[in-house]
Amino acid sequence: MNNDMLDQNEYAAFVGLDWADQQHAVCVQAAGHTKVETYSLKQTADALAEWVIGLRSRFEGRKVAVALEQSKGALIYHLMSYDFLVLYPVNPLTLKQYRKAFRTSGAKDDPDDARSLMEIVKLHRDRLRAWVPDDVETRTLSMLVESRRKIVNERTRLTNRLTGLLKAYFPQALEWVGELASLRACDFLGKWPTLQAVQKAKRSELLKFYHQHGCKNDEVIQERIKQIRTARPLTDDQAVIKASAMMARAIVSQLPCVMEAIKQFDQEINHLFPEHPDHDLFDSFPGAGQVMGPRLLAAMGSDRSRFETAEEVERLSGIAPVTERSGKSKWIHRRFACSKFVRQTFHEFAKGSIIWSSWARAYYDQQRQSGKKHHAAVRALAYKWIRIIFHCWKERELYNEQRYLEALRRRRSRLAVVIADRS
Repeated sequence: MNNDMLDQNEYAAFVGLDWADQQHAVCVQAAGHTKVETYSLKQTADALAEWVIGLRSRFEGRKVAVALEQSKGALIYHLMSYDFLVLYPVNPLTLKQYRKAFRTSGAKDDPDDARSLMEIVKLHRDRLRAWVPDDVETRTLSMLVESRRKIVNERTRLTNRLTGLLKAYFPQALEWVGELASLRACDFLGKWPTLQAVQKAKRSELLKFYHQHGCKNDEVIQERIKQIRTARPLTDDQAVIKASAMMARAIVSQLPCVMEAIKQFDQEINHLFPEHPDHDLFDSFPGAGQVMGPRLLAAMGSDRSRFETAEEVERLSGIAPVTERSGKSKWIHRRFACSKFVRQTFHEFAKGSIIWSSWARAYYDQQRQSGKKHHAAVRALAYKWIRIIFHCWKERELYNEQRYLEALRRRRSRLAVVIADRS
């Protein structure tokens, strides 16, 4: 059997994908064919999703080998959710050497790089490590938690717009309605979108409203009613008030749908996460809980061969900084070529762990005392957490806070001294 027939049995096509800032170069060759197709994609999530759907349809769901630079973490994390794609991350140095070998100029050009990547995966994939898709349970959880985060971002967007709007014409409502992302706030502003409207409401109507929305403290209710009766408008401009009130109603009409969607995602995630084989492992990390536990699982995946070192996770997640040099100059900055959702996951977990882990609190305080700002200190903490999470994930060991503290004491870590002084 010849090589073309072997390729056709193994993969339906080979793809080289060179990710750039604006246009992304693609090179495709179907197995058993000599024709090579090259084209570009727009830099949007919709364009990428449409392209992947087209590949699935064209090759009838058969496996497709895709080569891309391993530094493009965001792209890898996006494509890994599709089970028919087999990803082959290529070291940028490998691509550079391949380019030099077959192009004497050595100049970088996206379309040619896409073709080089395609040739590498077609001819030399035996020397590459495939990024194997996760099992269906893990991919389902991954897509659910990422989709949930997008809806949470939409809720934040709406409440931020509503906050800015109320500050401009009805600032008192921010105190009277409580949390804006709540049914009480939506019902209040849907019923009384202006100060004039709520001041016309009867006392009994206001009492009934607050009681129906779970406010049991009569002193708080009486104080709010008193404030409503004596409040003065921020503006008397009816044009501003009318237009703003209509916009406020438009926003609060959307919020209940968004909040219900988040609730449904939470229910599904809370149903699937406890059934996952790695549930206990990711639930063991301090403060992970029902929100961060599934997100950490999604970030790491189920394939233990995916990452060989913690450094790979740190780079692909964007937590590890980038060091650049030019002549005698050297500067360090945040890594931008990464999955923002995964970077956000580790960042938010690290921030939350400060409350639940004594060594995390001590380490964060150390970073702040050394002059780092809050987010830089949290990123440094996330860097350490990734190493711990990686070890537990690789060895299938539950995290044990006391065991880690004992390890710090054995190494005579400065953190152990700080923790001891605080206890």
